[in-house]
Parts: sequence; structure tokens; C-alpha cells
Amino acid sequence: MNRPKMIRFPLLALAGLSHVAAFAQTPPPAVAPTLPPATVQPLPAPPPPVPIPALSPAQEVWANDWLKNGAAQGLMARQKASGPLKGDALVGALLDRAKALSTGRVDTADFLNIWALRPAAFDPRPALAKAVAEDRLQQWAAGLTPPWAGYETLRKGLTRYEAIRDKGGWPTLTATSAPDVVRARIALEDPAVTRDEPLVDVIQRAQRRYGLEPTGQLGARTLAALNVGVDERIAAIMANMERWRWMPRSLPVNRVQVNIAAAVLTVFEGDQPVSSMRAVTGSPDNATPMLSSSIHSIVVNPPWNVPMSIAKRELFPKGRATLIRQGYKIVKTPEGGERIVQPAGPNSALGRLKFDFNNSFAVYLHDTPSRGKFSSYDRLASHGCIRLEKPVALAEQMVAADPNLNGQIQALIDEGKTQRVSLPQEVAVYLLYWTAFASPNGTVSFRADPYGWDRLLAQKIEASSRRADPTAAPSPTTIASKD
Repeated sequence: MNRPKMIRFPLLALAGLSHVAAFAQTPPPAVAPTLPPATVQPLPAPPPPVPIPALSPAQEVWANDWLKNGAAQGLMARQKASGPLKGDALVGALLDRAKALSTGRVDTADFLNIWALRPAAFDPRPALAKAVAEDRLQQWAAGLTPPWAGYETLRKGLTRYEAIRDKGGWPTLTATSAPDVVRARIALEDPAVTRDEPLVDVIQRAQRRYGLEPTGQLGARTLAALNVGVDERIAAIMANMERWRWMPRSLPVNRVQVNIAAAVLTVFEGDQPVSSMRAVTGSPDNATPMLSSSIHSIVVNPPWNVPMSIAKRELFPKGRATLIRQGYKIVKTPEGGERIVQPAGPNSALGRLKFDFNNSFAVYLHDTPSRGKFSSYDRLASHGCIRLEKPVALAEQMVAADPNLNGQIQALIDEGKTQRVSLPQEVAVYLLYWTAFASPNGTVSFRADPYGWDRLLAQKIEASSRRADPTAAPSPTTIASKD
């Protein structure tokens, strides 16, 4: 068979460079020559802002009504009552709302570093000016929100949860709650519940919505999920709508997406999901970052160069003899220190395949010899990288377009050699944090917020809204509180 082009990993010899000093033929002058003053070129002045035409009375009425839907778009927990705006104040509010809907309410300067998925820059002035001039404000506003179904279904879900909140929320359940009480509680979130449906089926459907094992019993974890307050559910929906606003307005039709919170990887081809698999993502103490990149190559039979943070915290305390007995190698670094390497093989923490993509967090997708975690409903247990349930199948999908690689991944693994295989075409990869997602009818599924990012982001949304509009009423303290 034709051999695929691969890059092997030979040992590299370190070579020092010697430098020969060059001596001047004549002594330097005693006084340095005087240089003419530097000419500083002035920076070009930024273009003046696009002027916004004056709004007509009818446009002012429509704009003020439209500005009242901030809570419906997840930009604030409760809509405040305010008088009508006019002139520059109204234009400023329209520009602020347009930017919030298009790229997020929270400014990127207020992001955590690990929220590395950043929205594109956006200037709403030109489009607003055109919409006012052409009297097309409604069409302009309709094009501001993300075009993704995931956003629109969450918006519908938000309406449902706000209505539940405004009616007083839901009761706290216990293991001894009456069946009718349990059924009525679940029906508040699940419109498919009927009076005659077996209660075990009702509970199982709720458990699936929460990402729990569908036992059909009111165990401790199920009760905890059902007893999460409605304000906290609203905060989760708001946070996820905000993350949708950070997403680009178009995505590569062929891509890999990882839902960090749900620990699931999905492959898209032609913009349609074609396969998915369970994954293991970062533990709460080792969060997997949100980011986008492109997978450019696969390392077959990879060694594991143990990150120094893991080596110091988990491995070096075992002692050198134990590490060597367990198959690790301790190698010298050019700086005179030591690092730990786990050679390639069946026991390597990276398994037999590693999927590489550029990012500043040194995370990647990889195989693992520890398969038991994939059968668990608690799969946030890695140091930040993503372990894959079916890495060979994923690799085969990625190299299928190369006739020299198609169907050859397992054969390359069986050779036992460490080698890097370049993909015939880079594959976009998105690591995303979805803790709330909805069906077309607005029924919302939730996952736990293992990193506490929902609560933090909801608070940042509220704070940003208050800064944008100082007259806004303070948010309720329960917006994203946790017991």
C-alpha cells in the first residue's frame, strides 16, 4: 500500500552556536555624531462617526417599544419601567441594545481569560443610520440577534420560566412528596406531562432533561435538580443566550463541537450532526476552556509530556523509584531541571491518538486507556483536555478524503511507532459551555454548572446592563444565587 506522509519524532541533538567577535579597524570617534531630530508622522485621524438621521415621531414610538424587550432577550432579569426616550438619548440606547444583541451584553474586557471564545468587533452605527433613513427599523432589529435555532429556542424557554417566576415559582419537593405534587411540579417545565402518564415515565423524562441517570426514582440528585430555584434557571438561560451572542454568524459546515458541561462531542458534516460520542472534560478544578480552533494533525501512539503543574502536584511526590517502576521517564531540561515523560504505549494517559489544534491552553482531544468513565453520568474528570469515547472512528472520519490514509488509522496504531499524520483538510473545533438548551417548543434541558460560570456570567450581564442604563432598577439578589 502507498505509505502516508508522516512526520516521525527522532531525538534532536542540541547544538550550540559560537560567535566570533569582529574588531573595528579604526578607533571610534571620541564624540558621538549628532543626529537630526526624528520626524514623527502624525497618525491619521479616525473617521468621524456615521451620523444618525433624526428619528420621525413614529420611529421614536416604535424604538421605545422595542427597547422594552431587553428581559425577553436575556439582557436583564426583569424589565424596568421607564419613560420614553428622545433625541440623542434614544439613539444611544438603540446603539447600545444593537451591540448587546449582536455581540453580547458583557464587554470582552470583563471576560475570564478562559472564556477564549470572543465575539467579532461590531459597529452598529452604519446599519442603524441606514435603517432610519430607509424607515426599516423593524427589519434592522430583526437581524441583530444570533441566527441560530439554539438562541431562538432558549428565548422561547426564557418566556416560560419568567412566567413561572412571576406566578410564584415552584414548590420544594421531598422524597415523600405526593405523586400528584411531583407530577404538577414537573409539568411546569415539561408541557408533555399528562394526567394519565405513569409517574416513572414523567420522572425519567425530567432526569434526561437534567442529564441524570433515568432511574425513574426521586433520588437525591433528582430532587436537587427539581429544587433548583426558578431564578437560577433563568440565570442559566440568560448566560447561555449570552454565549450564543459570542458565536460567529456563520460556522464551518464541517466541524467538531464539544459541549464541555454535558461532556459530549458532536461531529457536523454539511452543517448537520452526523455522529456523537461521550467525552470526559475538565473537572471543576481543571476547567476546559471555551475556544475555537482547527484540528491540523493527529499524533499516532503519542507520548505524554506531563505538564509541570501535574508533575509537581501528582507525580513527583510519589518518588523517583515509583515513577520509574510505573514506566515514566525523568528527563533533564535545557534549563537544568527535570520533567516527566510517559512513553507511548497501551498505558499512556493519551491512549493511542492525540488530535492537535493550536490554542494557548495546551489542551487537545485524545484517546485514553481508562474506559470506565464513559459509562458514567459524571464525566467532568480530566485535567482540562478532552478524552474521547471513540477516537479511532473520529480519526477515520477526518482522514477519509486522503486515499493513502483512508481506513489506515488502526494499521498505523498497530505499528507502535509515534508519528504525526497531517489531515487532508483542517477541521474546525469548538469547545463550548452549554448548560441550557431547548427543543423547538421551548422545553429547556439543563446541565449542572460545574465551573460556576452561569452564575458569574448572569451577574456580569446584570451589572453591564446597569452600567449601560444607570436608571435601571437593582436586580433581585436571587438572580443567580446558590445555596
